[in-house]
Amino acid sequence: MTTATVHDRRRYGATDPKRRTIGWIIVALLHVLIAWALITGTARKGLELIKKPMEAAVIQEVNIPPPPPPPPPPKKIEQPKQIEQPKAPPPPFIPPPEVAPPTTSAPVIESVPAPPPAPPVIAPPPPPAAPPGPVRGEMGVVCPQQAKPEMPRQALREGTEGVVVAQALIRDGQVREVTILSGPRVFHSAVRTAMMQYRCVSGPGDVLATQEFAFKVE
Repeated sequence: MTTATVHDRRRYGATDPKRRTIGWIIVALLHVLIAWALITGTARKGLELIKKPMEAAVIQEVNIPPPPPPPPPPKKIEQPKQIEQPKAPPPPFIPPPEVAPPTTSAPVIESVPAPPPAPPVIAPPPPPAAPPGPVRGEMGVVCPQQAKPEMPRQALREGTEGVVVAQALIRDGQVREVTILSGPRVFHSAVRTAMMQYRCVSGPGDVLATQEFAFKVE
């Protein structure tokens, strides 16, 4: 009996160490492959690929209600026919009574003396014409000889700069009046002094001329 058991083991390879080693290697490889698939997500992707054909899209059918029926046409209201009343016959023609024209007497013309003619009215002489106003002119043309204004000491100490716009009234070739239109007040006196020294050429009327003065600290 012992001989038969040993013979059976040799026959089925139970004691063959090579086959047992190959079996253990295959089992270990299967475990490694399963672990790698779980780590990298390959098994999850495979399950998703298997599940995809089983998914079915549910499409909900939308029933569109039919349009409402058109409103019934308005009923025509028949108005009762008006019964024409018979026209009354025209009244008979009655001629107007004859009226005699009134008698008028001829008017009496009385002689009235004519009034004496009125003396002629002598109109007063017209008032003398007002003298014309001042004429606008250019300062460089009206006053060819000009004096340059001096820089005030106060402006030099304070370092003040600016532009002064002045207007001059010129009469008989001389500057009669100077009006400062804009600019720092510290330069007004210097501008007036310089413009009053101008030598101008003008006619009998007055002339207004405007000029700008730029003051800079050098």
